[in-house]
Amino acid sequence: MTRAEFMARLKRGLVGMPTSAAADILSDYEIHFEDGKAAGRSEAEVAEALGDPNRLARELKAEAGIRRWNQEQNPSAAAGAVFAVLGLGAIDILILLPILMSVVGILFAFYMAALGLFIGGGGIMIAGPFAGFPGGALAAILGGLGLMAAATALAALTTILTIWLVNGLVWFARLHYRLLKPALDAQATDTAGDRS
Repeated sequence: MTRAEFMARLKRGLVGMPTSAAADILSDYEIHFEDGKAAGRSEAEVAEALGDPNRLARELKAEAGIRRWNQEQNPSAAAGAVFAVLGLGAIDILILLPILMSVVGILFAFYMAALGLFIGGGGIMIAGPFAGFPGGALAAILGGLGLMAAATALAALTTILTIWLVNGLVWFARLHYRLLKPALDAQATDTAGDRS
């Protein structure tokens, strides 16, 4: 594989990453080719030593997604980490994805329940004193505040569970990838040996 082919495939694989991060990665791999050329190696030798550019791109995107999650810990970073890990292909998607979607659905239901409780509590707190709430105006206000506090607690606990889920998925993916990496490297070496 030539330098241009390797770089084009790597660039296509990095689509979706921030442009500055992708440019830095591409620049690093250009330096690998320059160093190889200075050492008297051919472009094909350098490309073979670097490995499959498609797999490299998936690994780099997964690491970038995980790094962003570790830095930001927000819903966007969580989604990016989950999709990057799934894109890595290190996790058996046929087994993990249905379980993950079920858990995400349950977490979403808890968020919606918290939102409903919060809105309902606000309605009771505001309209209860005027609608003849049993126990009087003070009971309506306190009841509404109680529902809003319960909703806030439910949303906070659901957020903690969501963070644990994303961290667990990232941990599992890293562990799974570490276990698969020697087998993938051996497979890539065997494939390269067969082509020779």
